[in-house]
Amino acid sequence: SLPDMDLELLHDPEDELLCASLLDEVRAALGRAPLGSKRCWRLLMPAQLQAQVRAELLRLACSEPCGLRGALLDLCVEHGKACHDVGHIAADPGVVPTFQLTLVLRLDSRLWPKIQGLFASGPAFAPLKLSTGFRVMKKKLYSSEQLLIEEC
Repeated sequence: SLPDMDLELLHDPEDELLCASLLDEVRAALGRAPLGSKRCWRLLMPAQLQAQVRAELLRLACSEPCGLRGALLDLCVEHGKACHDVGHIAADPGVVPTFQLTLVLRLDSRLWPKIQGLFASGPAFAPLKLSTGFRVMKKKLYSSEQLLIEEC
């Protein structure tokens, strides 16, 4: 593994722009996330979580042949013991994916007692805040290497 300073030198400026666009798509997918019942929730992504996810995506992409452009991102939200699929995003639809990232975000557990009652009744759209903790799994699509799982 390369030292952090060397990793910063390997960052592609195009990846920086692509990552910002990818995070916009993640926020849009979270804005229309179906969690459980037939209700839609608007999941709010705190700035600290966005910064951590951005850094992790760029770090995981720097060793890939196409950089972040080769990423296929599966977005999930952990809710209780269930993990809900929120979306699938190709970082660059014009590039054949070389690796798959599964990003698992969590609801802020401090809110759970307050929102339990919302799942049965209430408005059709309700905002929920995500925790700053997340898990990301990386699978290379061109190699038989083991799955890499990181908890942040």
